[in-house]
This record gives sequence, structure tokens and C-alpha cells, in this order.
Amino acid sequence: MSRRDETKLVEGGRRPEWTGPIVNPPVHRASTILFDDCASLKAGAGRNADGEWHYGRRGTPTQWALADALTQLEPGAEGTMLYPSGVAAISIALLSVLKAGDELLMVDSTYEPTRVFCRNVLAEMGVTTRFYDPTIGAGISDLIGDRTAAIFLESPGSLTFEVQDVPAIVAVAKERGIVTLLDNTWATPLLFPAIEKGIDLTILACTKYVVGHSDAMLGSVTTTAAHHARLRRTTQLFGQHVAPDDAYLGLRGLRTLAVRMKAHEEGALKIARWLEGRPEVARVLHPALPSCPGHDVWVRDFKGSSGLFTFVLNGGDAVGRAAFIDGLTHFGIGYSWGGYESLALPIEPATARSATRWEAEGPAIRLHIGLEHPDDLISDLEQGFARIKTVLAKPPAK
Repeated sequence: MSRRDETKLVEGGRRPEWTGPIVNPPVHRASTILFDDCASLKAGAGRNADGEWHYGRRGTPTQWALADALTQLEPGAEGTMLYPSGVAAISIALLSVLKAGDELLMVDSTYEPTRVFCRNVLAEMGVTTRFYDPTIGAGISDLIGDRTAAIFLESPGSLTFEVQDVPAIVAVAKERGIVTLLDNTWATPLLFPAIEKGIDLTILACTKYVVGHSDAMLGSVTTTAAHHARLRRTTQLFGQHVAPDDAYLGLRGLRTLAVRMKAHEEGALKIARWLEGRPEVARVLHPALPSCPGHDVWVRDFKGSSGLFTFVLNGGDAVGRAAFIDGLTHFGIGYSWGGYESLALPIEPATARSATRWEAEGPAIRLHIGLEHPDDLISDLEQGFARIKTVLAKPPAK
């Protein structure tokens, strides 16, 4: 029987052998797993799959249930591995497909910790990273060399929100025998089923929308059959493990992901459209808006949008931006996003670019729109614009 995504979110991972008569998989806190005899102990060491007892680091039904549920959201996927953070998920995914002497093509709009990992860890192990324009599409073929082993995508970019032509890049990669990895945290599998689109390894910072309550760090990588064994081996060699309590929080958040994503989308779109009409705003970078780079690709490939976007002030400086953000009542100031609370963050995209150049009319602010009433958030932002006018009207300090 076919199941829609909302049903998969509710039922995923709830196998009777893991849950018994309980609705939610219990939290299994375990290090040592006891065996009946030496023969069972030896047999357990040779079995390495979710659902097979061996040692706490290989997981218990709590972790297996979350991994199983995430796999079910990606048609065509073989399995999912869990990590203690999104950065850990990105790092291990890259290490599983790269070796000394390889070249990695990395999107220039990527999450900054990904860039830092490439320029430090990968560089030290002899992997060359070449950054590319996120709007390159099939033109990426011109960048591929004899040593190119993998292409990393992030669509849309987490600061400037360029939407990549994933199918075009995937087509080139498959023709040349190159592995593709995608940071799909903004959309999740609900809005962009990455494996179905041809991606080999799809990565989520589950800390964001999957957990959804700003109370746990978590990451995941879901793969096709061709790459799952290598990813699993690399993950275990690096001792990566997710605490059962965090896996439980991920499962709890996952059950309501569909309804939360719709609310994030509706609120963000209302506010983004309102911002577009403000004279203080030069640009709004939201993929669902026709003015955003890659909007046509977003319409073609995505099932919806989430709550994260950026707007650029029409002039001004960092002092005015700080006045705008510091006085907000309903927006917190902090890293991450995807929780039920709204956030405002000053960003400097120019400092995290090398293949492309970021130029803007004024300072940029990234917003995550939470689950508050959007009209309350709009009123808060409106007062922020009033503060900017006040700051700019003051004479310079002597």
C-alpha cells in the first residue's frame, strides 16, 4: 500500500520488534549488550546492520527507529546513518567518498563550517577543493578534471539562497562517474526528495527542522545502495554515535515535521512579501519569490519552501543593522534555525566566498520564521525599521 509523506512521518521506524505495544520507541540507554553464550557473542560481531545487537555504539532500537524513518522518506534510498551534529554528518560523508589526491567540487554558497572543513581537514589529507558558482548548472562539466571524485551541492545556499540545478549537475556527474552529495537541510526530503532526484548521499542537519525544538544536536546521511556500506564503515571507524535521548528527540520532532513545515512556509512567505514592499529593503532572497536567483528551478524541482531566508537593507551600515536586530522582541539572536522560535542573524556573505563575489546594496539579515503569528513578527520588524531611521538621523559622535 502506498503511503504519503505525512503517513511515513507518523509510522516510520515503529517496527513491532522495536516498540512492542508502545506507540513511541523507548529510549534504550546502553553500552554493553549481553549475549547468552560465546557463540552468540561471536555471531553478533559478524553482523553489522541496524536491528542487529552488538554494542551500544552500533545502536539500539531508539537510533534504528530514527534512521529507518528517515530512510523511508527518501524513495530509492538504502539506509541512513546518524551523527551527533550536522557538521559531523557533512564531514563523515565527505571522508567516505574522498581520498588523498582527489579533487572535490564544492558549491561557493555552502554552509561556512563545510568550507572550513575543506580548507583544513581535507587539505591536510591531500584533497583539493575547488569552489564553483552555485548557478553553474550543466556548465560544471567544464570544471571536471581527471582527479574530480565528488561534487558537493547545497540548494538553496544557507545565506544567499541561490537554487542549484540539481538534475543538470547530477546528469553530468553520472556521465563522468562522479559522486554527488547534497546538504538538503533547508528543504528536507519533504520538499526535495534528493535520492529520487539522483543524489548519491543526502545530508541533513537534523538539529534544524527534524528536531524542531532547539533542544538537541543531530545529523544524518541517507545514501543509495552503492554508497551505504562505505559510509557505514567510515562512520564506525570514526566512532560516530548519537545518544539515544537525542535520537528520541529527533523521532519526536519528525512526527510533526509536515505540519510545522507548512506553518514555517506560510509565515515566511507572508513576511518575505511584506519585506519586498518596504522602501528600506533592497532585496529579499527567498526561493519562492520570482525575484530570487534560481526561482524557476525552485518552481520546477521543489514541493514548497521553508522558513529561512535573507533580506538586504537598502543602504545603511552595521550600526543601523545592529539597532534593527537588537531591539526585536519576538526574534532571538543566535545561530542555527528550524526551531519553533524566530531568529534574526546579521550575516556577511562576502567573507565566505571565493569563486563568486557577493555585492549588496547594504547589510544583510537572515531570518528564520518560527511558529509565532506572522502579524506579530511583522509588527516587530516594522519597529525595527523605525529604529534604523532613528539611528541614521543621529549626528555622528564627536
